[in-house]
Amino acid sequence: MANFTKAPKPHLMTYQIARGEQGVLTYEPYKSYLLPHWRFRTVPIAQISSETLWGKFLEFYDQQDFVGMDMSRKFIQMGMTRSKRYANYKGGKKYVGGKEKGNVNEKSKGHEGKEEKEEASRIFREVWERCKAHEGYQEMKKVFLKEQKEWMAMERGKVKDEDGDEDPKATTRASTRKNGRRKLRDEEGLIREESLRIKSEND
Repeated sequence: MANFTKAPKPHLMTYQIARGEQGVLTYEPYKSYLLPHWRFRTVPIAQISSETLWGKFLEFYDQQDFVGMDMSRKFIQMGMTRSKRYANYKGGKKYVGGKEKGNVNEKSKGHEGKEEKEEASRIFREVWERCKAHEGYQEMKKVFLKEQKEWMAMERGKVKDEDGDEDPKATTRASTRKNGRRKLRDEEGLIREESLRIKSEND
């Protein structure tokens, strides 16, 4: 694949399939490779974007790169959910005063661009369903999860060897929690930055 270098295995083993689109704007090098192809401002743009990302999904399949496939799936899913948000809320503003306050705006009954964003969401949804139903994706997901589990067990064994009597599970859990909190902070910051840029491009 042109202009893309697959990450080394130790990095790939840190990837979390998770729920929905979690990690889509932080996990490199896939984020930087796929993000330029992700757009949903108009129906024609959504059609091009969704099919381009589907093409990337298949390219990663040919390369037997599950992480690349799943990141492509996440961008496609995010195209569906973000355009749907713009269809439901004028300017894509779901929350009053920011998400952290938890106050949700009422859904719009009609605003300029609502129907177009609805159609854009539908286009991405069709491709998203295609990704989920892909047999190769499902098989590679099972293989990846098994390999990741074995890798983590091996890493826990290394911690035990290095630390003697220290509980490797406790060490791993503490490290995972610390890394998780740091990743969450980083992702929230990046999401805020990307959201501002995305809003300017898709309004």
